Amino acid sequence: MKYQNKFLLLIFCLFSLTISSCFEWGARAFENFPNETALDKTYNYDGKVIIVGAGASGLAAAKILERNNIDYQILEATDRYGGRLKKNETLADFPIDIGAEWIHNMPEVLNRLKGKKGDVIDEELTPYHLESAYSWDGKKYKEVSKKEIDFRFNFFPEYKFKHSTWYDFVNENFASEVKHKIKYNSVVTEVNYVGDKVEVKTKNGEVHTADKVLVTVSIGVLKSNSIQFVPDLSAEKKKAINAVEFLPGFKLFLKFSEKFYPDVVDLTHTKGEVVYYDIAFKKETQSNILGALFLGKSAEEYYRLDSEEKIVSDVLKELDQIFDGKASELYTGEYILENWGQHQFTRGTWVNAALDKNINVEVLNQSLQNKVYFAGEVYDVHRQMGVPGALLSGYVVIDRLLNNEK
Repeated sequence: MKYQNKFLLLIFCLFSLTISSCFEWGARAFENFPNETALDKTYNYDGKVIIVGAGASGLAAAKILERNNIDYQILEATDRYGGRLKKNETLADFPIDIGAEWIHNMPEVLNRLKGKKGDVIDEELTPYHLESAYSWDGKKYKEVSKKEIDFRFNFFPEYKFKHSTWYDFVNENFASEVKHKIKYNSVVTEVNYVGDKVEVKTKNGEVHTADKVLVTVSIGVLKSNSIQFVPDLSAEKKKAINAVEFLPGFKLFLKFSEKFYPDVVDLTHTKGEVVYYDIAFKKETQSNILGALFLGKSAEEYYRLDSEEKIVSDVLKELDQIFDGKASELYTGEYILENWGQHQFTRGTWVNAALDKNINVEVLNQSLQNKVYFAGEVYDVHRQMGVPGALLSGYVVIDRLLNNEK
């Protein structure tokens, strides 16, 4: 999913003359995870809090409010919780993460996120240490050496859930405690923080009032200006939001009667970033599922095909080119396409905030008059990346909110 661009960045970092912060992100920033979070504290807060968005960070913040008996409400634009966490249980004989998938951190982070002491985790994980990887430039199919594969894992170790998903982890440890406070199909259109109270208006005409509001929608939604803030966001805040690269993209999962592909095939041709990878890697399964991630320019090119069927057909043609016609021969006709880039309430894929020097995390985190706060993966100051970063941001920001900090 990430090898081409990340690997080039890693090589650049390794050969830099000075050790810089480019090393400290995700698994390499594990020690940056704070020893104490909001889970370890108690709060006395008499006001009401509204959380906009029931994704990972919103659910983490809500967990703190629930445990401290603080009045709160979660407004969720869709008919489900989880945000960009989602799973499928019908395509294969194992659950598939069709949203966030990699842990991007050391296994022990799971305990820290749910407040369990010690490093012995409950979840069974698979080290994402590939056994076979290839590249394809449109003409040549080239094997990646074992030395390079080992280097990638040793430099930036990755893990995946073996029998479950990120959605399951967040559902069991966060949503289960707070889902009774979620109001679904509540599309927020305005956040007015002019008076002593904050008014949150929804598309269906409802007005919700609270003392403080935590906005956890994706950065893509903020960039779209679909939520109006009154007073308007400052020019500095808008600049910081618009500077975040939040690329369009989608994930495609194709089912085959036999496995004919390696663990990963990284495409390097002009279509942009495309990676094919074995979804069933190291799982106990009879299902053969090939995943594909299309990001940025590559996704936009496929969007022009106007239908899922045309996208699948085009992808099969490319796979046939790589694998001598085996894709069409062994394709069962079953697939899932999750188009995060064009979902109204995501409008993009994910943010590698820890890797992007252009992102002003300090400005992004600034509250609006200590009344309106923002949380999510892009706001994580501890450089954890992905779901761990989003959950940790929920803890960090709700702590600031309840302590009336900027």
